[in-house]
Amino acid sequence: MARYTAARCRLCRREGMKLFLKGERCYTDACAFERRSYPPGQHGPVQLRVKLSDYGIRLREKQKVKRIYGVSEKQMRKYYDMAVNMPGQAGHNLLQLLERRLDNVVYRLGFAQSRAQARQMVNHGFFLVNGRTVDIPSFLVKPGDVIELKVKYRSNPQIQENLEVRVQRGLPTWLEIEVENFRGRVKSLPTREDITIPIHESYIIEFYSR
Repeated sequence: MARYTAARCRLCRREGMKLFLKGERCYTDACAFERRSYPPGQHGPVQLRVKLSDYGIRLREKQKVKRIYGVSEKQMRKYYDMAVNMPGQAGHNLLQLLERRLDNVVYRLGFAQSRAQARQMVNHGFFLVNGRTVDIPSFLVKPGDVIELKVKYRSNPQIQENLEVRVQRGLPTWLEIEVENFRGRVKSLPTREDITIPIHESYIIEFYSR
């Protein structure tokens, strides 16, 4: 997948909300969105007065979700195709698939500050899934899967600090973690209620089904 290398804070400003792409920085006054909440570029403040078309609204929602989870357009289209062929509501299925990505689960468990950091850790083979090394960020976990940090990385002070912060902020109900053993488990599939990010998933389904 093509990697985004420009300033991540620009993405938050473009979408008009915090996407929490830079970990702890997003919770402090150093966050660029706190100081400049208008879109980036020379005419950023002017764009706030521009009314989006129906197509534009759906496009922005799709772009926002892509940026939150760090997936490419090709991957997003693949998840849409999978979601519409699964039983249940396509929008809920789409979000569930994105939440089940291994890089997202590593982030949700608290091993990483951000999904980008989690993706890098997975790529470098930091984790075992059910006792086997998995270095594919898009790997989809299922209920009962155990995600464990390899022993040689457990002394990393950054990871230890990340876990402490996650315990303080709480864990999604569909996951559980044993901090002392650097091990997490998927208790169940995530439901729509577990995803608190303000997302209108129906707009994304309408965008792709047009």
